[in-house]
Amino acid sequence: MPQKNNLDLSIIIPVYNEDKYLNDLFDQLKLYFNDQNIEVIFVNDGSTDTSKKIIENFQDQVNHKFIYRYVNLVKNSGKGKAIQEGIKKSNGKFILLQDADLELDTKDAFEMYQMIKNKDDIKCIFGSRYLSGKLKRNNYFFNNLVGKLNSLIFTIFFMHSLTDVHCGLKIMHRDVINKINLTVNDFGIELDIASQIVRNNFFIYEYGVSYYFRTKLQGKKITWIDGLKSLYYLFKVRFIDNDKYTNISVIFSTIYMSYVGSFFGMGSGNTLFIIFFGLVGSVLGFNFRLFSSSVIFLFIYIGSLFGENNIKVFSVLIFFIIGLFMANYIKKYFSKTKFNQII
Repeated sequence: MPQKNNLDLSIIIPVYNEDKYLNDLFDQLKLYFNDQNIEVIFVNDGSTDTSKKIIENFQDQVNHKFIYRYVNLVKNSGKGKAIQEGIKKSNGKFILLQDADLELDTKDAFEMYQMIKNKDDIKCIFGSRYLSGKLKRNNYFFNNLVGKLNSLIFTIFFMHSLTDVHCGLKIMHRDVINKINLTVNDFGIELDIASQIVRNNFFIYEYGVSYYFRTKLQGKKITWIDGLKSLYYLFKVRFIDNDKYTNISVIFSTIYMSYVGSFFGMGSGNTLFIIFFGLVGSVLGFNFRLFSSSVIFLFIYIGSLFGENNIKVFSVLIFFIIGLFMANYIKKYFSKTKFNQII
């Protein structure tokens, strides 16, 4: 059931073995959010240190004005599961996700909240550690590389530019939350959230944030294994979690773009072009449904009727670009109608 948004904001904080940082985090929440009409929800994800006790003690504090809620998961189930449980308990018009480890500044969270609540046309803001002109400390080259690479892959797959898809600081309007159905229980939740937001035609704005990277000795939990798993989640959210209309579009656009590739090169080079353009077609299929995709193919076919050899190649490319513009116009025109699933 839709929540009654009697509060302006719900801050959801998943916690797993973060007892070194929780008191400082709570002090920061009081510093920036104490005078706001909000609730703070800590979700203990089966911590084995003293995190659970610290979170329970927050309930007895009286020096804060915001509503405090506490959710306890007996078994460690993952960051994604903790966020899902926190969302179920939330009542705010906006949902803000904040990590408990102080890698991301609570002041930035407050700035993002002020921005989204004063802009009716903005429904979602993600923090970005790579856009920031603020303080930053990052000692791990591999983590940094994987984060940027995954953001680039996400941008290509979804045709929606993001510089930092893995940033844990994000804020969303309740309208966004009500449209998505989160299912990933671990760190892949960031990709699950981003992909579902884009699928539901919401635009993700980004805001540069400070970043204070922790070492493994300081409690950093993400490893190279999570980096490999993120590649799987990228594949899953793009190529598996689709409706039947999208799958049909992907197959169709892959076929006709392979046809475009057949105009390039000779021998083994021609085969490589066919494979490359087929992959491009698979991405197009996610963004253009069957009808608009057919428009692209129609223009490609018209272009193939002109000239021979290099002239024909040039003509096909020109008409392909024209087809893209036309298909995008058609897609936008019908996006609010009952035909949007096939257009």
